[in-house]
Amino acid sequence: MSADFLVEIGTEELPPKVLRQLCDSFSEGITSRLSAEQLQFGEVTIYGAPRRLAVLLKDLETQTPDQDVVNWGPPAKVAFDSDGNPTRAAEAFAKKNSVELGALSGLVENDGQQDKLCVRKTAVGSPTETLLGDIINQSLAALPIPKPMRWGKSRQEFVRPVQWAVVLFDNKTISTNILGIESSNISRGHRFHSQGDILIESPASYKETLHKAFVIVDFEERRELIRKGVIAAAKSADGTAVIDEDLLDEVSALNEWPVPLMGRFEEHFLEVPAEALVSSMAQHQKYFHVVDSNNQLKPLFITVANIASLDPQQVVSGNERVIRPRLADAAFFYKTDLKSTLQTRRETLKSVIFQTKLGSIYDKTERVSGLAKILADYTGANADQAGRAGELCKSDLVSEMVGEFDDLQGVMGRYYALNDGEDPAVADALMEQYLPRFAGDAIPATDTGATLALADRLDTLVGIFSIGQQPSGSRDPFALRRASLGILRIIIERNIDLDLKLAITAAAEQLNISEDVDTLCLQVLTYILERFKAWYRDEGIDAEVFASVAALALSNPLDIDVRVKAVDQFTRLPEAVALAAANKRVFNILAKQAADTVPAAIDSSLLVDAAEQQLAESISALSSTIAPLLEQRDYAGVLKELASLRGPVDQFFDDVMVMVDDPAIRDNRLALLNSLRSLFLNVADISQLVVSK
Repeated sequence: MSADFLVEIGTEELPPKVLRQLCDSFSEGITSRLSAEQLQFGEVTIYGAPRRLAVLLKDLETQTPDQDVVNWGPPAKVAFDSDGNPTRAAEAFAKKNSVELGALSGLVENDGQQDKLCVRKTAVGSPTETLLGDIINQSLAALPIPKPMRWGKSRQEFVRPVQWAVVLFDNKTISTNILGIESSNISRGHRFHSQGDILIESPASYKETLHKAFVIVDFEERRELIRKGVIAAAKSADGTAVIDEDLLDEVSALNEWPVPLMGRFEEHFLEVPAEALVSSMAQHQKYFHVVDSNNQLKPLFITVANIASLDPQQVVSGNERVIRPRLADAAFFYKTDLKSTLQTRRETLKSVIFQTKLGSIYDKTERVSGLAKILADYTGANADQAGRAGELCKSDLVSEMVGEFDDLQGVMGRYYALNDGEDPAVADALMEQYLPRFAGDAIPATDTGATLALADRLDTLVGIFSIGQQPSGSRDPFALRRASLGILRIIIERNIDLDLKLAITAAAEQLNISEDVDTLCLQVLTYILERFKAWYRDEGIDAEVFASVAALALSNPLDIDVRVKAVDQFTRLPEAVALAAANKRVFNILAKQAADTVPAAIDSSLLVDAAEQQLAESISALSSTIAPLLEQRDYAGVLKELASLRGPVDQFFDDVMVMVDDPAIRDNRLALLNSLRSLFLNVADISQLVVSK
C-alpha cells in the first residue's frame, strides 16, 4: 500500500539567498533517507517560500519491506560436544535468537566452508509513519546552515526560529517532535492577507489551501509570476525590464504573494553612471531597472510588493521616497570622486595593504604595470597603454563610489579614467581587468584589457605562492583557482601565443624573488595547468586525453589546447585503439633499456626483415609529411597522417622479434621503435590513452 506524504516546516523569514538551496537539500535529505529504508515513492514536489520549507511525496509505501535475516552461529563442532549436547556457545546462540535448545540440532547448515548453526527469519517491515519523525529531523540537521541560531529557552538550533510543523501521511496527522515543535495539520497563511490557523486536510490539498491563504508555495511558480509581471510593467511604460536571474531568485524568496509595481525617480539622477544607479537599486532595494529601445536607463524601477494593496499607489510612493536618498547618495559620491584623478588616488593606495608580506596595493600596481608591459609583446597590446593601465588599475578602490558599491570596481575606474582624459584603451582595460568574474562570464574584449587581466592574476598567483599560502583543500581565500581558470580562458579564447613559464618567471622578477625561483615557477605553472583537468572534463574529454598531452610537460596553454582537441579527435579514428596499444608496448620495451643504449639513428643496412623495412620507410616518409603540419600546429592533421602507420606497426609486431640475440640488430630495432614513438611525441604520448571506441 502507498499514500501521499507532506512535511512543512514553518519558520520566521528564511535567508532569501539560500532559500532554494535549503529547499533542495531538505528534499534530498528526506528522499535519500526514505530510499535507505528501501521505501518506494512516486513524484517528489519541492515547495519553498519565505516562511516555510515543504516536501510532498506521492505514493510513499506505508510499510518498509519484509527482510529475510540470516544469523550464522558457531561451527557445529564448537556448538556440540562429542556426545552431541549443546555447549555454552550453542546456549548463547539459542538465547540470542530465541530458539529452544532442543531445536538447535535441526538448525545446522553449511556456509560453503563448514557446518554452522544458522537461524533464518523474516523481519516484518516497520510502519513508515514511525520512521518519519527521525527522517525529518535528520534531514533538517543535515541542511547546509553555516550559522544556526537558538531562540527563547530552547536548545534547538536552526537557520531561523521554527514556529510550526505540519506532517501528514495517508491523510492523517502524524504527531512528532520537530525541532522542539509538536507537528500537526495546522499551517499559517500570509502575514497580512490571512488570519488564524490554516487547516491542511491532506497532502494533495496543500498547495491550493495555502493559495487561498495568499501564499504561493511553489518557488518556480512565484518566480515566473514575478518575471511576467516585471516584464509587463516595463512594457506598459514603453520600456524593457532588465532581469538579473540572481536578483529574480532573491526577490522570489522574499515574497509569498508577489505583486510587481512600477515607480519613478527624478531624471536628473541619470547624470550618474547607469551602473551606479542600477547597483543602488538592486543591492539596497531589490528593484529591477528599465531601459529604452537604445538600452539606455529610464528613470523607472520595478519593485515587487509582498501584498496586494487596495491602494497600490501608496506602496509605489513609499518606495519612491525610499529610493530617492539612495540615488542622491550615489550622485554625491560620483560628484565627489570626480574632484580627484585616478593618478592622485594612487598615493592613497600606499596605505592599503594587499597582503602583509607582499606590500600595499600601490606596490601591486607597480608590479602589474611592469608585467603588463612585458606581456604586451604577446597579447598585441600597446606596451605604454598596458603599463599605464597597470598603474591605475586599483585607484578606484579608494573612491567613494566603490567604497559604497564594491561591485562597481573597474566600472567606475573606466568612468573616472575617461573623465581624467586617459586613453580610452586604458579606460576600457580598467573595467575589463576583472573579466571573467565567474564561469561563463565574458573575457576582456580588448588587447589592453586582456593584458591587464593576465598581469593582475599572475602577480597574485606568484605572490601568494611565494609566501606559502597556496590553496589547500576547499580553502582558497585569494580565489586562485578562479584566477587560474581566467588566465587559461583569456589565453585560449583570445588566441594568445604565450609561454606561461616565461610569463610566470617575469611575474617573479617583478616581485624581486631570487631564491628557488625555478621551483616556485614550476609550482605556479603546475597549479594553473591542473585547472585544465576540470575544464576538459566539463567538455566531455576523457582524462587520459589530457594526460597524454600533459606528459610532454608543455607550458603554452594555447598549444596544449590544440593538442588536446587533436588527440580527442584521434581517439575516434578506427586506428586509434591499435596505435595506442602499440605505443604502450613500445613504451614498455624502451623503458627497460638504459637511455644511452638506444641508438639515435636507424641503420638501414641492419633492417633484415621486410616488416621492419616497411615500417622504417613509413616513418621516414611521414617525418617529411608532418613537418609542415607541425609548424602550423595542425596536430589533428599530424595524427590523421600517423594513423596510416597502423598496418606497418601491426605487421612489425606480428613478424619481428625486437629483443634478438644479435646486439646490433636488437639495438637497431630499438632505434626504429624509438623513432616511431618520437613521431607521436610530436603531438602527445598516446601510450597514455585507454581507447575503447
